[in-house]
Amino acid sequence: MGVLMAQFQEFWNLVVQVWHEGFLGVDVGSGVVAIGIFLGFLVLRGLLARFIIGSLRVVVKRTAWEFDDLALEAIAPPMRAVPVVLGLFVAIYYLELEGKTHEIATDITRTMITMVLFWALYRGIGPLSRLFRSLETIISQEFVEWIVKTLKVVVIVVGAATILQLWGIQIGPIIAGAGLFGVAVALGAQDLFKNLIAGILILGERRFRHGDWVRVEGLVEGTVESIGFRSTVVRRFDKAPVMVPNAQLSDTAVINFSQMIYRRIYWHIGVEYSTSIEQLRQIRDGIDDYISNHDDFVPPEQASKFVRIDRFNDSSIDILVYCFTKTTKWGEWLIVKEELAYKIMEIVHEAGTGFAFPSTSLYIESIPSERPEAFVPPGSDKQDAGASTTNDPKPE
Repeated sequence: MGVLMAQFQEFWNLVVQVWHEGFLGVDVGSGVVAIGIFLGFLVLRGLLARFIIGSLRVVVKRTAWEFDDLALEAIAPPMRAVPVVLGLFVAIYYLELEGKTHEIATDITRTMITMVLFWALYRGIGPLSRLFRSLETIISQEFVEWIVKTLKVVVIVVGAATILQLWGIQIGPIIAGAGLFGVAVALGAQDLFKNLIAGILILGERRFRHGDWVRVEGLVEGTVESIGFRSTVVRRFDKAPVMVPNAQLSDTAVINFSQMIYRRIYWHIGVEYSTSIEQLRQIRDGIDDYISNHDDFVPPEQASKFVRIDRFNDSSIDILVYCFTKTTKWGEWLIVKEELAYKIMEIVHEAGTGFAFPSTSLYIESIPSERPEAFVPPGSDKQDAGASTTNDPKPE
């Protein structure tokens, strides 16, 4: 019995030793209490975040600015992580760690605080783009988006460098090595930088924007979907995307149909050569009056308008019709052009003439009297016909 009690006492001493020594110099009791503190902050995280964010929402709603409302909604997720960091800090403070363990715990807390701060900065850059709206007369919206993307990359890089510094990792050698690596990459990525610079020039010159209808001769015609750092995505009218390098768009003529003020109609109408001068004047005046008095066409004082007898073509007398429509939409423009075509046909027919079509006249002054006879192979039915196969004239 005494031996059993001695063994039990030894076991109990081990339990007490483990309880007091614990892990990394922290006794089990303190560790349990610290874990309880941290879990308590996790449980209260929703309530604390709701109270803090709710109070701030009441404050920002009283202001006339829209930016503070958007900024608050953007940084709300990082703010919900603040109670978690606070709970970690209180739990570590309660443990009263010493030595190397205290340094590691402190670095973990600093890392969490740094991550929350840079997370809030990263998300706050989005609403910051609203402040650039007043600069849209100077820079385009797409250029603002590029600035926002660049700022986000800068925040990520600076945040990562800050965390490395907290853990004693020197970033100077890393930057030097990255510089040498960057030189090597730059030598093999000249096209990438060329496209990047071309993209900046495109945005700076405002050649086109998202949603514009453009045509690049020999490459693509469609709607601009996105302008990236290297290429621009143009979606054709059959919905197929085409990735065009920015360098090609910068060096090639680009027609931006979306920036048209008016849309042009340019025709040559050919009438018969038998048309008299009076009929030509009647046709010209009729077309001119229709365009001048119709609301679908731009008045002559705002855009050029010509209806003139233009040239004597091979098979027709051509009348030039040059005018502009107020609408620039493709479908509406087709309707206006169709109505003009109907009216021109009506005017030409009322004038008593018609439209010309390509034709060729052959004039023969005389036919040779002595013509060779047609060759008929022996034994054919045509040879039996006798005189019917010859070219001699029949007696009267």
